[in-house]
Amino acid sequence: MKLPPPVIRALREKKIICPTVIQMQGIPVVLSGRDMIGIASTGSGKTLTFALPLVMFCLEQEISLPFRHGEGPYGLIIVPSRELAKQIHDVIERIFETICIGSGFPSLRVGLCIGGLPVGEQARVFERGVHVAVATPGRLSDLLSKKIFNLQVCRYLVLDEADRMLDMGFEEEIRTIFSFFKGQRQTLLFSATMPRKIQNFARSALVRAIVVNVGRAGAASLNVLQEIEYVRADEKLTRILDCLQKTAPRQDSKSDVDNIYEYLLVKGVDVASLHGGKDQKDRHTGVDAFRRGEKDVLVATDVASKGLDFENIQHVINFDMPEDIENYVHRIGRTGRSGRKGMATTFINRRADMSVLQDLRALLLEAGQELPLFLRDIGGEDVVQRNGTTDGEDKGCAYCSGLGHRITNCPKLESIQTKVC
Repeated sequence: MKLPPPVIRALREKKIICPTVIQMQGIPVVLSGRDMIGIASTGSGKTLTFALPLVMFCLEQEISLPFRHGEGPYGLIIVPSRELAKQIHDVIERIFETICIGSGFPSLRVGLCIGGLPVGEQARVFERGVHVAVATPGRLSDLLSKKIFNLQVCRYLVLDEADRMLDMGFEEEIRTIFSFFKGQRQTLLFSATMPRKIQNFARSALVRAIVVNVGRAGAASLNVLQEIEYVRADEKLTRILDCLQKTAPRQDSKSDVDNIYEYLLVKGVDVASLHGGKDQKDRHTGVDAFRRGEKDVLVATDVASKGLDFENIQHVINFDMPEDIENYVHRIGRTGRSGRKGMATTFINRRADMSVLQDLRALLLEAGQELPLFLRDIGGEDVVQRNGTTDGEDKGCAYCSGLGHRITNCPKLESIQTKVC
């Protein structure tokens, strides 16, 4: 793929010189026109893997047959959270702006379709016509059903952070969106983990997809030093102060985020917060302040912060252990991105689920991390050794991709079977 000089200039401004592994393997597949499943850890360069071919496709289309008012989009990118949508929108918008400045190339437009912003404002953007739309499932379904724009000429669909979208219950909305496509489309699905639910979805949504797998699905980044600490519930806030650098503490509930935020403010920490209960303007303000370095700490829930890329995060703190190992991998993936080193500290106490601790133990061993004393006695019948192999069997559960067990004793499968019965 030969990139125009303005695109190369835009990449260099972002200090992007050499392609990552997922880009070297994935971009040729995308350019071939085949459906693709891209599996790689967070921070590995997945965004440019689909964004650069899409930019080139839009440029070729615009040169050969200029856009008409209200037409488009040619490409649609669906993501789980508003902040991730805004982040990807800004990346593509910057490339589009660089292309048309003094280069003689036609101007290209990207539209943002997310909740929390006025529908009328977004409708006016799409009525003018956009080459690329970046959207969250809920707002996109709403605009499509109201016929504010359509997907008649859309030939390029990206499902980014697909595992998280399905975990959040967006599968029905995504399948509804499929019905608005007219004609053939190329579908690209990107995920950091590959549990059985995603495998089944991909089989029904993609056609003879090529799988590009950089590392093991669900594996933790080797650039992240993982520290697991046993901390009593009443000591967690105090312990956070001891751990802070350029930090993004992660917490499941909005109320806990607010409590941590208020505690750190009282202690004189420059802190921002992010969760679904805040209005969109406050969410953007907090994220932008943290990105610019005006705030040293960002306290966030999983839902609000999925997929966000901050270049300088040195440390992620898990105030509580997530409910599943896939979410843990996503959380710690906010640091150690693009080849940089990072640290992730996780607070654990007696409330932690034993099956998740079992998976965590195996994940730490696989990554060659130091195992704390309280995790050394936790293990299944087949424990992952430091060389990354098991006692004569393949790694991971075939149902959920967890590492500390097999499908015969998968706790998630057992819980589903119990509900059915």
